[in-house]
Amino acid sequence: MRTLFVEIEGPLTDPILAPAGTATPDEAVTSLTVTGGRVAAMALEPELALGAAVIEPDGETVILRYTVEPAREGADYPDAAFRPRANRYTTAATELAAASRSIAQAAGGGRAGIEALVAEAQARFAYDHPELRFNDGMDTVPFLSCGLTPGSCVDINTYLVASLRAAGYQAAYFYGYFFPEERGGMTDDGHCWVVTRHAGETLEWDIAHHLKAGLGPTLPGLNPRPGERVALTHSMGHRYRLRDREVDLKLLGEPMRLSADGTLAPVSLTARLSPRPASVASARDLVEPAP
Repeated sequence: MRTLFVEIEGPLTDPILAPAGTATPDEAVTSLTVTGGRVAAMALEPELALGAAVIEPDGETVILRYTVEPAREGADYPDAAFRPRANRYTTAATELAAASRSIAQAAGGGRAGIEALVAEAQARFAYDHPELRFNDGMDTVPFLSCGLTPGSCVDINTYLVASLRAAGYQAAYFYGYFFPEERGGMTDDGHCWVVTRHAGETLEWDIAHHLKAGLGPTLPGLNPRPGERVALTHSMGHRYRLRDREVDLKLLGEPMRLSADGTLAPVSLTARLSPRPASVASARDLVEPAP
């Protein structure tokens, strides 16, 4: 068992809406406790089988403590993460859908088609954190036909999920924290990645880390950069049911301020992950011995 600590900087007056966690084949977030506030209610996202905690802060720093347990043997990603849902974050524009199908077919379909679409997405982005996202204000995910578009992991993986699904592949968007090896189990930013399922094979893709670290063409695998990650949520287009309202947002991957008028705003935070016990391996390690 490990603990993920998320420290939210104060002073805090508005309630906090925080993700309750999710599971992967490696680990599962099994509980959430709070210091510096109290959990006033739980909100549900029923279509995605996700939950969120509504936290009333005491006024100063709030610390979230997530218990992270090794996944049981044979555990998989939640099916809800792969379920197609038509919204502006996941639906490919007509041009992107047609191009994606053509690229996958030209590669021969199957895993080769997935690899071709991953390569195409990588070729369309230069890693950056732009003020405006490439799909801001649009009802669908647009086709990037030429040149390089500045984008972070959020932009790249939004594009990739829409492209893969348009070509008929099962694709999921996961979000959590990545802890670079050189930072010793600490980060102050979230991270996302894509998971595909096809013909009984599940693969993880992290284009952003390949671009950021200059690793060349993206290969499947969770940590192309040395480090560890914990998933806290999945999918795009969340709707949480609170006692007196519904809250819509792209994704609740990190805690956010919940104002009286229902708007959400980011918080300043630091996340820390306790070391993995030396005697504990992930469930995937147990069923997939290293060569």
